[in-house]
Amino acid sequence: MEISMFIAYAVVGVLLALALTASATFTLQRNDQIVANMQKVQVPDSWLPRLATLKAAGAIGLVAGLWVTPLGVAAAVGVTLYFVGAIIAHLRVKDHELAPAAVLTLVAAAALTLRILA
Repeated sequence: MEISMFIAYAVVGVLLALALTASATFTLQRNDQIVANMQKVQVPDSWLPRLATLKAAGAIGLVAGLWVTPLGVAAAVGVTLYFVGAIIAHLRVKDHELAPAAVLTLVAAAALTLRILA
């Protein structure tokens, strides 16, 4: 059972890390769609590098968590909280286009659960 949970974490964690890496890259490049979404939820432009850094750190932590369990757990907690914050930011401005943030919150929570169980 433990090995199947570890494999599940590896798949979910690595896929989430890839999504976070892409998002961090687009954020640092100030992709038009990312910037527009951030402006819609009233995130200051000066926060973009910090948010990209958090996403990149989450990606690194999820992958490192394949070898160091506490790091994987910590990264999954951080990524889950990051996307809970994104949902709150959308709701705060009454923007109900929050499906991507909601899905990523669920995927991050799944990664957390799987890493704890593995």
